[in-house]
Amino acid sequence: MLPVITAASPAFSHLPRNHDIYRRFHLRRHRLLLATPAKASCGAGRSRRILFVGAFASGDSPSGQDVDYSAGTMSSGSAYLGLFVRLLGLDNDAHDREHAVSKLYQYSLGGRKSIDEIMQFPGFIVLIISLLKSESTRACEAAAGLLCNITSVQIYRTMAVESGAMEEVISLLCKSMITPEMMEHCLCTVWNFSIDENWRYKILRSDVLIKIVSYLDEEDIKVKEAAGGIISNLALNPSNHGALVEAGVVPKLVHLLQTKEDDYKIIRKEARSSLIQLACDDYYHSLIIEEGLVRVPLVGSAAYKAFKPLPHSWPSFPDGSEIQRSSQPSKYGATELLLGLSVSEKDTKPDEAKINAMIGRSNQQFLARVGAIELDDEGNEQSGPEKNDLYTILPWVDGVARLVLILGLEDVSVIKKAARAIGDASVNEHMRSSFKEAGAVKLLLQLLRHSNVPVRKAGGYALEKLSVSATVCQKIKAEGGLELLVNAVKDPTTPAEQLEKIICVLSRMFDRAISMVAETESYACEDVPSTDKSIHGDKASGNSAIPHTFVNQDMASEMILDFEAISRLTNVLKEASPSLQAKVCSVLEHLASSEQHATAMTAACTVSVIEAILEIGVIHGTRADSEDLDNLPRIVTEEVSQVVSAAVRLLDKLLNFDLFVQSINSEKFTSLLRRMLKSSFPLQPKDWLAACIVKLESRAGLSAGYDVSIIDMEITIYQTIPRLVEQMMTSYSFENKRNVVIELKKVISSGVLEYTRAVADNGGIFPLVKMLEVGDGDALEATLAILYNLSMDPENHPAIIAAGAVPLLKRIVLMEGPHWTGAIRLLRTLPV
Repeated sequence: MLPVITAASPAFSHLPRNHDIYRRFHLRRHRLLLATPAKASCGAGRSRRILFVGAFASGDSPSGQDVDYSAGTMSSGSAYLGLFVRLLGLDNDAHDREHAVSKLYQYSLGGRKSIDEIMQFPGFIVLIISLLKSESTRACEAAAGLLCNITSVQIYRTMAVESGAMEEVISLLCKSMITPEMMEHCLCTVWNFSIDENWRYKILRSDVLIKIVSYLDEEDIKVKEAAGGIISNLALNPSNHGALVEAGVVPKLVHLLQTKEDDYKIIRKEARSSLIQLACDDYYHSLIIEEGLVRVPLVGSAAYKAFKPLPHSWPSFPDGSEIQRSSQPSKYGATELLLGLSVSEKDTKPDEAKINAMIGRSNQQFLARVGAIELDDEGNEQSGPEKNDLYTILPWVDGVARLVLILGLEDVSVIKKAARAIGDASVNEHMRSSFKEAGAVKLLLQLLRHSNVPVRKAGGYALEKLSVSATVCQKIKAEGGLELLVNAVKDPTTPAEQLEKIICVLSRMFDRAISMVAETESYACEDVPSTDKSIHGDKASGNSAIPHTFVNQDMASEMILDFEAISRLTNVLKEASPSLQAKVCSVLEHLASSEQHATAMTAACTVSVIEAILEIGVIHGTRADSEDLDNLPRIVTEEVSQVVSAAVRLLDKLLNFDLFVQSINSEKFTSLLRRMLKSSFPLQPKDWLAACIVKLESRAGLSAGYDVSIIDMEITIYQTIPRLVEQMMTSYSFENKRNVVIELKKVISSGVLEYTRAVADNGGIFPLVKMLEVGDGDALEATLAILYNLSMDPENHPAIIAAGAVPLLKRIVLMEGPHWTGAIRLLRTLPV
């Protein structure tokens, strides 16, 4: 029962006693308290509140809002708004403030008109914000709910932020003890604030983001929805993506998107929107793909009307390979119905990748036939600078099949989008193999002959990303892709961007290491159909098809890559960027194995381009030059290193042919190679530099003009010793280190003073001292001999002592092993 309110109640002590309004005020409040239970639930209308927030996110007023109020509030609620607002004053009783805020919260559920009536009282928001710190849970819940409804209107949202509402709500969310009702109200309020782009940075700047992400794991579905809505709004700003990913939002959103319960419809929508925004960044898109999802462009239902399913025929796998017919077909046609698979024969069982490709193709083709593959309003909730480029997120099985299906449509714009999306999704071997099994390679190769230039570019981009896989390179060859790629290179109208992608694909196809990997994988596969044994070889007989395949590839290269193609590649080599030059050199290096191609390169003046590349390497690799290697950006150094290395390898191949050797200035090339060998150029190409110098010396007969001993000494100083020291530092195998030390001892034993200086200059003292600790036998003897030679130069003494050689040498002497005399001899040379 409610207490009787008297004139002396503290809530009315501030009113003038002689005023006639006092009695009416007292009686009206007393009737209202009797009309409504004191413990009115703050959760009234809770199931409709989220709908209200969604309806007024843009500030529009609702129509016909079905809200159930108590009799007292419905009949004369607006008449008592002033009373309730006055009861919120800080000088009123806590119980009265609690009751007033509860009533105002219920009244605010009436819609925009009710909120406008409440907000006509100045200072009202400040009073509500102060109640968020109340010790009464009921008052806090009601205040948070009221603030949530108020901030659903744009103009009042601004007033709330200026009054400090965001900071108080975030502070309340970060408390350890918070009720689910309060949590939901606060999250919905932050959701309202996150609608405005200018206020999102405040949310990220606070410590509440981790808390919001953790709320995605809450059992309360309304809490999940609110947290998902906040993250969806934050994801609209690309600058926020890093903070969201670091907070661990991607796996949680993927899990919510894959939840199939009906109650999760809103959550799935928000999760999909967030993931689509995050996928705009290539790195974050890769993270999403690792979680099993693929970004797919929305092309509109009208585009799928051009889809024409193939007529009935014997079934095949999506990649085009035929399914073996059963040796015992059913007279009722069941064999054909079951795709002709014979489950009793091991050789005809498809692997998991083919099964997934068939499942995805069947699902997407069925949806396309019934017209349900894409809804016209799908993706309308997306926003951003490129509104026309709409996407959705699908599981990878369906996403791969959908993209391949779009490649077969007629609309040029959607084909381009699908090809670009395939390239973007080819971030790992699993995805590249999945696209191959789904039949994407054949369709992409056909795009290289498309009349539309942007489509050809998109096809080249996708093939370049897919060709990272060795098995995809083999598939390109099997589909006749080599001829298509070479024809695109020959075509003078091929855009530079597309040409770069095609040359990159060719370089990978000609890479012997990649070919070996692909052939080995195919050869080692145990589930190869019997019809394909002629391709992969017969393991039972021990015959491998790898050498035969390589012979076929070389023959195909000789037939397709003629003088016109080589001339075009040489022209590209002259004008291309360093990264593209390295790829062109790689292609030409493969062709240089044939005398016919080497002759064509000689005629195309490829040598002049190689000479220019080597001169660039000399400039960038000489410390004495004004353009010092140490002052160059690292990416420039790496690009120059790669192109010089590729050019030197190409030169090494071409030096095998007399016609090429006769066409070059051997003395100039030798001078260039020697200068580069002695420069501070990265060590990667120096093995090939030394090989080219030796080959020029023998092929061109330079011994008469050059001192062979000087050339050999330079190769030892600038190539052999740095390589051995590098191996000593980086090798994890003791046996490798042992062999390196013994070889290094043989080099030092020649008595050339520059050799010991080269060991010290390349940082060889510290790894040699380390060998004193772990070495034994011949390795220990070789280490002591090298260090003794180094100790002959007093400048090396500080480094030997700093490396910790003295205690190790004393230990060897005290053990009186077979090498103690060498150790004591070395100790005597050191200033200890």
